[in-house]
Amino acid sequence: MSDSVSPVHILLTNDDGIDAPGIAAMREELTALGEVTVIAPAENQSGVGRARNELAIRQDHPWGYALEGTPADCVAYGLRGLDTDFDIVVSGINDGPNAGNYIVGRSGTVGAGIEAAFLGTPAIAVSSYHARDFFCHPPEEYDFSRPARVARAVTERVCNAGVFDDVDLLNVNAPIDVPNPRMRVARPLADYDQQVDHHDDTDLLPDGDRDGGLDDDERLVRLRDVSWPDTVGYENPFPPRDEYRDRYPVGTDRRAMVDGEVSVSPLSVHHGHTEDPKLASVVESLSEQVE
Repeated sequence: MSDSVSPVHILLTNDDGIDAPGIAAMREELTALGEVTVIAPAENQSGVGRARNELAIRQDHPWGYALEGTPADCVAYGLRGLDTDFDIVVSGINDGPNAGNYIVGRSGTVGAGIEAAFLGTPAIAVSSYHARDFFCHPPEEYDFSRPARVARAVTERVCNAGVFDDVDLLNVNAPIDVPNPRMRVARPLADYDQQVDHHDDTDLLPDGDRDGGLDDDERLVRLRDVSWPDTVGYENPFPPRDEYRDRYPVGTDRRAMVDGEVSVSPLSVHHGHTEDPKLASVVESLSEQVE
């Protein structure tokens, strides 16, 4: 760390659980920047978004605390339950990417950052991907040191650059297997659909659920996210071939992943606000009719 950068107080969390290798790699790198306090879920909480709980059990941990709750619970507790003024919240490293608007919205890794932003603390959410394997699973078989170094570099630079004057949260996706990857500011791509299947039996339910089968007026409905178009299961939706580069526009987070780059997406957690004169006209006309 350069002499001009003051040590920072960092709250570190994740959604894969406090024992995940990604958060260990992140902590090792971030300790070079300042004081790191870890408050992370006791168990895996992937895909919970920014869900919150009213009650959570806290357990002592050598790095800080493990919380039997969600990533957002961990951030809420850290920012309001400890006598520490944190400069920034870092969430990750997630063992898989969080790219695309829909995925970002459901990510527990990003959800932790959203909670931080609403509580007035800037945040960085960091996820990893493998250019060939895509998902870094099982995580124990992957080395998270490269995305951890990326996260450290981003954290160090943005803390004193005024980035968070207008940005609430940075969402970062970094490759594990690409040496010296290029960094690109990228927007999350809106690329999502839903597939619905109907079934007449309960074979898809966990053992013991509805052993008596379905009633005559019931059908089992299966809702499946089409988060990665033309992809079945956990195969790589971004193989490095030209047809995929053509599909995803330059400047999007998914195109950055196809090209083996680090995507850095500046996000606002307040969902924006659009001035629409047509809506204003409708509301005005309705106000004259509704008594």
